[in-house]
Amino acid sequence: MIDRTIIIRNVYTMLAYAFRAIRATGTDRVAAEQFDHLHDLLAEILVRGVGAQVKRGLHHDYLTESDALATVRGRIDITRTIAAQTMTRGRLICDFDEYVTDTPHNRAVKAVITLLIRHGDVTAERKAALRRLLPYLDAVTPIAPAAIRWDTLTYHRSTASYRLILGVCELIVRGLLPTEKTGDTRLATWLPDDQMSALYERFLREYFAAHHPELAPKASAIEWNLDIERSPRRDQLPAMRSDVTLRQGDRTLIIDAKYYGQNMQASWWGSKDTVISGNLYQVLAYVTNADRNHDGSVSGLLLYAHTGDAAPQPDLDVVVHGNRIGARTLNLNQPWEEIAASLEDTCRWLEHH
Repeated sequence: MIDRTIIIRNVYTMLAYAFRAIRATGTDRVAAEQFDHLHDLLAEILVRGVGAQVKRGLHHDYLTESDALATVRGRIDITRTIAAQTMTRGRLICDFDEYVTDTPHNRAVKAVITLLIRHGDVTAERKAALRRLLPYLDAVTPIAPAAIRWDTLTYHRSTASYRLILGVCELIVRGLLPTEKTGDTRLATWLPDDQMSALYERFLREYFAAHHPELAPKASAIEWNLDIERSPRRDQLPAMRSDVTLRQGDRTLIIDAKYYGQNMQASWWGSKDTVISGNLYQVLAYVTNADRNHDGSVSGLLLYAHTGDAAPQPDLDVVVHGNRIGARTLNLNQPWEEIAASLEDTCRWLEHH
């Protein structure tokens, strides 16, 4: 039986890794709590994260303002001052920089807090805690969640602590968008597979980056192993990019993360379910093209997320043309310690087989 409360707690841990907030204040306390709904978990992260940010100081930035002033501030706009005839009233139109909290980062936070309060399946206590944050954002312009431009929200020293907060905000807006049914607008109660898949991939990369930096974990481009002289028309070849690549000495492991509702396919010819064909062909293409020396130094692993259903799960470990190829699952419906142990076991694929 699937215990959603376990999965929800593990979603939090995945978020913490994905947005590099493993050592953030209060993360252990959040992971230890019980949550019946995903909205409650996300609301709690915002309550703690934004609350801590308020104590440290909300992000400020210089925004250019323009106003008619009695005293000079910044740069006088002579043309507009003459056109508006403000000098006759003893005022000059000035352009100046104001150090304010009304930044894109804080606008996104305010928009999503308001969205959760209005449409989220959040306990009364957490809604009250979210409302207590809003006065600190009074000077921030309210915007619609759909108006947030996520690609412009960059992170540097002064905004690094916003990474998990805004990662959660983006997940809420992109993955739990409001749906209208019989006039009632509510947030979706669970993340769709494409959002969970993106989170799962990012979590795996950041887990290995946090615990095994010596393996140089990254999503890497894989070049086609072409005979260039005999391949003049190669511009339409699709790009190949791994979800996670780990390297140790002369050994390479390419991990392809998969998050599906169903992890196996029904066999056409036999009674047993099999690994999904397209997934297997994909990882084979990655491995055979990455193994330039054809010496078996590159292995490939399909790592499926398993959320606890009773259907058969992938458990494949074979050698194809000298390269080790496998498919296995990472059960997200178990205590975190067991998930971590499974990931540590994955590193053993870098050993000679």
